[in-house]
Amino acid sequence: MNESQTLNAKENLKPDTRITWKKFTGHLKTILHHKHLVRKACFKAGLYRQGLFHDMSKFSPTEFWVGCRYYQGYRSPNNAEREDRGYSSAWLHHKGRNKHHLEYWIDYSLDKNGPLLVGMRMPEKYVVEMFCDRLSASKTYLKEKYTDRSALDYYIKGRTHYLLHPDSAALLEKLLNMCAEKGEDATFLYIRKEVLHNL
Repeated sequence: MNESQTLNAKENLKPDTRITWKKFTGHLKTILHHKHLVRKACFKAGLYRQGLFHDMSKFSPTEFWVGCRYYQGYRSPNNAEREDRGYSSAWLHHKGRNKHHLEYWIDYSLDKNGPLLVGMRMPEKYVVEMFCDRLSASKTYLKEKYTDRSALDYYIKGRTHYLLHPDSAALLEKLLNMCAEKGEDATFLYIRKEVLHNL
């Protein structure tokens, strides 16, 4: 293969980032569906304000138009942008504006002998919103393949690289495990009675 053929082959591997009507409507429907599921879950947990305002930054131009460009329908457009550009501008914008993401809580450590960056302890209401977000994302992307174990399985795949405070990780894992073993209704009852009782 000569140099010209190699360049053409690489160009053919690049995703089509044109915004089409199909990608626009698909991305918008995905966001609205996900927000609807998170709102329902947050309401079950008693987090009404968070349920209403969850992920509003996804409608900002920085996040929305990138999502349309990289929309695929079966996974987050952020992953496709990350693969194409080496980073996700939409994600960098999103994680700094939404407190239910563990990345919002990463800061410099005060421990001079430990790692430079660590996860700060998240308020319980944001850990619960993260739980609701993970359930809803699994339902959105897995569709009929979703089970009560789906969010836990996804979390387990990536937890070794999460910078999550031990207390926040323990609560999130407890909720994900409880959902996998006892179902959503029992988990939301536990959240209302034992986790958010003081809100």
